[in-house]
Amino acid sequence: MRKKTIRDVDVNNKRVLVRVDFNVPLKDGEVADDMRIRAALPTIQYLLDHNAKVILMSHLGRPKPENRDQFRMDPVARRLAELLGRPVKKLDAVVGPEVEAAVAAMQPGDVILLENTRFEPGEKKNDPELARQLAALADVYVNDAFGSAHRAHASTAGVKQVRPDLPAVAGFLMERELEFLGKVRENPERPYVVILGGAKISDKIGVLERLAQIADAVLIGGGMANTFFKALGYETGTSLVEEDAVETARDLLQRYDGKLHLPVDAVVADRFAPDAEAEVVDVQAVPADKMILDIGPKTIEHFGDILRSAKTVFWNGPMGVFEFERFAKGTFAIAELLAQLDGATTVVGGGDSAAAVRKAGLSDKMTHVSTGGGASLEFMEGKELPGVAVLDDAENA
Repeated sequence: MRKKTIRDVDVNNKRVLVRVDFNVPLKDGEVADDMRIRAALPTIQYLLDHNAKVILMSHLGRPKPENRDQFRMDPVARRLAELLGRPVKKLDAVVGPEVEAAVAAMQPGDVILLENTRFEPGEKKNDPELARQLAALADVYVNDAFGSAHRAHASTAGVKQVRPDLPAVAGFLMERELEFLGKVRENPERPYVVILGGAKISDKIGVLERLAQIADAVLIGGGMANTFFKALGYETGTSLVEEDAVETARDLLQRYDGKLHLPVDAVVADRFAPDAEAEVVDVQAVPADKMILDIGPKTIEHFGDILRSAKTVFWNGPMGVFEFERFAKGTFAIAELLAQLDGATTVVGGGDSAAAVRKAGLSDKMTHVSTGGGASLEFMEGKELPGVAVLDDAENA
């Protein structure tokens, strides 16, 4: 279902309340990685170019009453002002008299950033009163925070729920996410290859089930592959294995026989450490005192043979412990393989795989790198995301 976007509403001289995803890492009181801020710039700039009064809101981290000062939005406001080349007025509250007065005084072209939405206890509870106070600030509501769209919070779903008459539309980032993820979920060009990695199979059973039904091949790596090895009766040594998911893995292997592709060799080590001694072994010959930390060269070759003919690829989850240079080769090799695919649609589903693609310097070689890890998985699984469901449907959608 297509959603209306900021192009479909009049924002001239309007108060536009925008939910963005400015949940960025901080270091020494400054923004350490501004990718998420930059991702929202096209939407913010469009609103400014069309004479809007822009009110931004976002969460930042997981603040508690005793440490909330380190999660204030001030560093974000400073970085946003630098990127926009104009002042950003940061308020010390999310709602209340100070916010209402500041919004009432806004002129077209002004930018306000509210305090961290999670400073309000009602945010995560989707409290109607908090949602009502936020909705009262707006003539138009925009959600451009795909990374938080799977959460039914006051700032992502509640604003529209308490004020159904309020125009609620997608920003450009949200539009792009829905377009590309929607394409690989609903109408992929074939051959369609899915790559799933990361630590746990339990996090991805739903999406694996859904995608195995529509993909031509599913390549499995990372820690989750170990649970499949256990299901096949292989020795997994001291590797991470989800014992309570072994039966599920066995069932998936039977039902999607020939479609699921597991690693054939692995990089193992005697301990989980960046300087651990590493060796490559066949997956059926993992020593009892070793743990699997990456896919091996034969697996990279095997996966590469499948990927080279792909017309659509969706990737979520690293192939190994890519944070350790010694065990990053498999993940970076997959990124390189995708970067070299000519004419294929390559979509990276946020989270660690997106971080790995950035670390490899290959983000611009992908068709789309999602800003939402959990949100992209839930969307690909076919779930309705609360922050998307509340947005107004496009005509003829």
